[in-house]
Amino acid sequence: MKKELSSSIEQTINTFNEKLASIASLKELESITPQFLGKKGSVTALFQNIKTLSLEEKKIFVPQLNKLKVTIEEAISSKKIALIQSIEKAAELDEQSFDVTAYKPFDGHKGHVHLYTELIEEIENIFISMGYDVWDGPYAETEYYNFTALNIPEDHPARDMYDTLWLNKKGWLLRTHTSTVQIRTMEKQQPPLAGIVPGTVFRHEAVDASHDIQFMQCEGLFVDKNITIAHLFGVAKTFLQKLFNKKELDIRIRPGYFPFVEPGVEIDMRCPFCTTGCSTCKQSCWIEVFPGGMVHPEELRMAGIDPEIYSGFAFGFGLTRLAMIKYGIPDIRLLQSGKISFLKQF
Repeated sequence: MKKELSSSIEQTINTFNEKLASIASLKELESITPQFLGKKGSVTALFQNIKTLSLEEKKIFVPQLNKLKVTIEEAISSKKIALIQSIEKAAELDEQSFDVTAYKPFDGHKGHVHLYTELIEEIENIFISMGYDVWDGPYAETEYYNFTALNIPEDHPARDMYDTLWLNKKGWLLRTHTSTVQIRTMEKQQPPLAGIVPGTVFRHEAVDASHDIQFMQCEGLFVDKNITIAHLFGVAKTFLQKLFNKKELDIRIRPGYFPFVEPGVEIDMRCPFCTTGCSTCKQSCWIEVFPGGMVHPEELRMAGIDPEIYSGFAFGFGLTRLAMIKYGIPDIRLLQSGKISFLKQF
């Protein structure tokens, strides 16, 4: 009997280990427990043999049987923990790789990006193809970066050009243009520099069909050695031709004044929608697009760049205005209205 019991214990643990190794789910694990630890299980059957043992044999086999039971219980518990962790990890991986485009809404409506998002991506791609970076910066700015560092001193009349929204904190405001990011970039990086700054700006405007207190602008900057205003004209013409998909689109240059550039210019483009005049160009065949010019030496100097070695050009345009021109939008308020009937057109 002693030899048979030893063999049975060894056979039971081997059988258990084989079955446990093949289990791949919690349901399968639930079925193995009664096979070994249930009322009619293998371990329970072994315990029933104790009553036939002598006292000396009981001292040997009872501890072995107890150890066998504990070993099986702990193995089942460890396997359960491992299976649960595996399930949780698989669920986590499913969430990480969740593809939002793989599911359709129940109502069948199709969503799309906002017109602003689409236009910004298109503009960024055009400039990236020309070697420009895309920069970003804070909406809340200091008076220094918004005015002073752009060669607009505190008592300069040019500050009156901007209807500024001041914050309660002294010297802080909502940026009136994205040129603030150009200054911050020039302070941190040495030339050559080439980048654009598309973003939201704020003005204290009376809201109407062509004005809003919040709209989109895009500034551009290029600083390197031997840069001339001819480079600005080339970049402006290339950008507008690509944006409006018109290879023969021409530009014209007019003098303009801006404190942060010298000389300053106004750049117009020939109307991409007509040849003899239309409502978009107000029958003139030309559309005022954006101002620009050579970066003022004082601005370079304040940003830590030697104007005797480097030069550069800067330009800016109303991204909102370009959207209205390109897509024939008559009222600026529609862009942020959230009206489905308007947005569905794009």
